This record gives sequence, C-alpha cells and structure tokens, in this order.
Amino acid sequence: MATDYDAIFKAYDVRGTVGDQIDADGARAIGGAFARFVASSGAAAVLVGRDMRPEGEEFSAAFGEGAMDHGIDVVDMGLCATDMLYYASGYLDLPGAVFTASHNPAGYNGIKMCGAGAAPIGADTGLENIKAMAIAGPDPSAAKGNRTSRELLSDYVAHVRSFVNVDALAPLLVVADTANGMGGLVVPAVFEGLPLVLDHLYPELDGTFPNHPADPLQPKNLRDLQSRVLEVDADVGMAFDGDADRMFLVDENARPVSGSSTTAIIARTVLEREPGASIIHNLICSRTVPEAIAEAGGTAVRTKVGHSIIKQAMADTGAIFGGEHSGHYYFRDNYRADSGLIAALMVLEALSSHPAGLSDLVSDFDRYASSGELNTTVDDAAVVIERVAAAYPNARQDRLDGLTVDLGDWWFNLRPSNTEPLLRLNLEAPTCDEVQQRVAEIQALIA
Repeated sequence: MATDYDAIFKAYDVRGTVGDQIDADGARAIGGAFARFVASSGAAAVLVGRDMRPEGEEFSAAFGEGAMDHGIDVVDMGLCATDMLYYASGYLDLPGAVFTASHNPAGYNGIKMCGAGAAPIGADTGLENIKAMAIAGPDPSAAKGNRTSRELLSDYVAHVRSFVNVDALAPLLVVADTANGMGGLVVPAVFEGLPLVLDHLYPELDGTFPNHPADPLQPKNLRDLQSRVLEVDADVGMAFDGDADRMFLVDENARPVSGSSTTAIIARTVLEREPGASIIHNLICSRTVPEAIAEAGGTAVRTKVGHSIIKQAMADTGAIFGGEHSGHYYFRDNYRADSGLIAALMVLEALSSHPAGLSDLVSDFDRYASSGELNTTVDDAAVVIERVAAAYPNARQDRLDGLTVDLGDWWFNLRPSNTEPLLRLNLEAPTCDEVQQRVAEIQALIA
C-alpha cells in the first residue's frame, strides 16, 4: 500500500502505522526528498539511525538508498537513541534522520529529522518542503552516494558525562525502566563505571514492547517502576520513553515527579554554574518553574509548546537550558537539543549533595496542584476557544499558544492539537479540590 504522506507528516516529525500509512517505498521517497532538501544547504552527507522497532532496519536502509540515489553519502549509525542522533548531528555538523515512533505502541514507525548542527526541522522549517518533494517523486542524481558505518556510542557517552562532575556522584541506587526501548542501549553505557548502582527493568531491545508501552507520561506505565523502587529501597526511579529522549522521575517513595519539578531542579543546578543565565520553559509548565528560575537569579523565558520552538528560542536568547512539562530537557551545550540522559545525570548530581532524598528536594517545587493535560474532541477548536475566552472578560489573557487565562490564584491554557480535532486543557490551582472544580467549570464551557 502506498505511503499516506498527509497522514504521517506531523508538525515536528513523520509518524504513522506500518503498512497502511508508511512503508519501505515511502521511506525511500522521503530519504530522496531529505537528501534534496539538505543538499540545497550544501550538505554532502547525512546521518541515518534507527530504534529497535521490527521494520526499522528495512526502513532506514530504504531511506538511505533514496538519499544515495540523489547523490548524498549516508553515514549509518545503526541502533541509536534520538538524542544520540542529535549529538552526532551537532558533533559532526551533519543533517540526520532517525527512524522511531518514540512513545507510540508497536505497529507505529516514523522519522525524526534535523539539519546540520542538530538544527530543528519542523513543518515551518523544512518538513513541508520534504513532504512536497517526496510526493512529487524522485529526481535522481547522476552521481550515486556512498554508505559508511560509524560507531558513536562511546563518544556520546563521554559527551553526556561531561555535563556533570562524575567525582561528585554518590553511590545512589537507581532503578531505570527503559521499557524495551533504546534506553536499553544507552542507559547502561552511560552508567558503566560511575559510582551509581543501576537496577535495570526491561533492558532488552524489543519494539513489540512485551512488558508495557514505552510511554512514561501515562501513569499506568510507571507501575512496575514504582513497585521496584519500593522493593529494592531505591533512591530514585527513572522512566525513559521508546527513543530515550524523554525521562521521568519517581522519588524514593514511588511518587511520580512532574516534568515541571524536574525542570526546576535542573534550572537551579545550571544557574549555580552560570548565574543570571536565561532559562526557557513552555507555557504549560507549572508557575513553579519561572518562580524557581527567578529565585535562583535567572531569567525565565516563556515559549509555545514544541521542540522546534524551544530550540529556536534558545538560539535567539542564548539560554543555557530549556524544559517542557512533557519531559523534554534541552541544553545549550548539547547543540540546544534535548536529552533524557543528560537530564538524568544532572538530577543525580543534585541528589548526590542532598542526603534528605529526592522527595525532599522536590518539595521545594511542589507548590500547586495540576490537572495534567486533558483532551476533549471538538468540531471547531477556534469557536470553542473564543467561547471560553469570552467567559473570562476581566482576566489576563494571551494567545501565545492557544488561549492562556490567568485569574490570579489559578490559571489555565487551552490549545488545539496540531494533528487531531482535540483541545488540550492544562490547569493549575492552589489545591486538588479547586483543580477539580475549575476543570469542571472549563469543560462545561467547552461542551
């Protein structure tokens, strides 16, 4: 079946179901289109990697063939985590693509692409051009590119470790649930030889995900990690998604730590090293994040949601770090790309000098109650947003990304999905009871 380009090209990547939406022929066409796109900027070679999904080897090989048919050399990285691809792109100053469907279940695959230096490629920065060229069909070059292989895991490990003082790490017991994803390759490699004790759940690379989905944003997928943390009396639990670019924490009492609290911990750590630096946070992060940044002497910069937007904002402001509530953490010295493992080591460094434990460290940032992200299917997102905005005429509002309404002691953001007929609600208030009350109030307006 032909690849359904309209279905698989999203705002920031390519993603769809294998067979009916994306196949090897589609991967080959996209590889050729990607080659033509990067060649226009002077690139002569591209990096290609893949995660552990069953069709990844076939799809990445086809993508490489498409690129080589258009005169571009291919550097095959083999199995790699997404943040490893970003590192290689920055380190070698080459464009790159990794075949992954991130946290999506078995049966999905896709492609995350970046320009040289790990520059983001999204719908507004090249993805639509690549889609158009893939649909138009090949325009092969007279000269055919070559394929070489390169092992970059050891270089990547050294790079990740460079963000912390490894001598300051305490012998913490860390349970890591990599959910049969690419964390099974990179997590033990980074931990090896460090004064940390790693208890590893589901390390086998298996894209059928036999134990549970590799989506730590869903509470049910943290249950095994939580049980193991209590069973072995661990200092911390860490959950990674399928391509290992996102990381979520569980404290020593098995309580999940929000991405906002993790952002605040890392922000405070980096501001100790570079006082006064700018820190990026997206607009659905807790109020705790800009408060913590200001308290540590930094400058908080609020942005829309999305990795391309975060990376561009970091380039524009010179920010040292950026965090998203969804578990993405970006570092200036990581070519402004996100890395779950760099974030993990930085949290472990902070925890090493905080003997009271992670729950105590997080308590500094546990200031408000949150709804989490609540999705509602709607026929016309724009009409609903205007109706909700009209219900709060005296509140402070902005349209940076959807609608944000600030009512003093509580606030909410309502924004449309880029890919589905959904409205996403994030709401924060002083207490859980008030969160429930206010969520019901907003959902009544939506309905």
